[in-house]
Amino acid sequence: MKKLLLLLSITSLSGGQLFSQISINQVLNTVNSTIGAGLTTTEITQGLKEALTVGSRNATASASKVDGFYKNPKIKIPWPSEAKDMKNTLNSMGMKKQVTAFEKQVNRAAEDAAKKAAPIFIKSITSMSINDGLSILQGKNDEATQYLKRTTSDQLMAEFKPIVSESLKKVDITRYWKPLFTNYNKLPMVKKVNPNLDDYVSRKAMEGLFKLVAEEEFKIRQDPAARVNDILRKVFGG
Repeated sequence: MKKLLLLLSITSLSGGQLFSQISINQVLNTVNSTIGAGLTTTEITQGLKEALTVGSRNATASASKVDGFYKNPKIKIPWPSEAKDMKNTLNSMGMKKQVTAFEKQVNRAAEDAAKKAAPIFIKSITSMSINDGLSILQGKNDEATQYLKRTTSDQLMAEFKPIVSESLKKVDITRYWKPLFTNYNKLPMVKKVNPNLDDYVSRKAMEGLFKLVAEEEFKIRQDPAARVNDILRKVFGG
């Protein structure tokens, strides 16, 4: 039974490959290596905490720098989808410059908010239980990221919204947004719009951060070069 659980863990750490895709020699070598390492559940949990700490710090550092959102197509915050018709109409009216400026300022607000994420992530990570750790170890490639989503989303939203609101005010977002939707809403035969920007930007900022954390987790699971210390190498191999 212990060997079966160990084998399931190894399969998870190999990136979720199907057993049929792994040669029997690979499996045996990994089993022998892991048994030799003599890892305890405490060491496994410590390694996973370290992996999450490294990944979340890398993600927040990347997202919170200037253009961390705006020039990263994976997480760049787009124009609110419910106001897409408004964007198209304004562009056709020769207001493309104002539309672009608005989108840039929205992403700047997300970059400001991302600076607050690291301590929230770390607090959640330090409270991880051994059972949490084992579930993550035997789970999917983004299992640790999903753990962070479950345990930090509410607090992130609470912290992000006032920062986003203040950031939008700081860059005088109303100079772009209020005239844009006000002028659009005056047009005949259009659906009136006024999305809650604080809520929209905060949620998109969280989505972007978790996407980056998931990428960091995947690298640690898959790439030996991403395992930057002894405990990560012990738990994840390499």
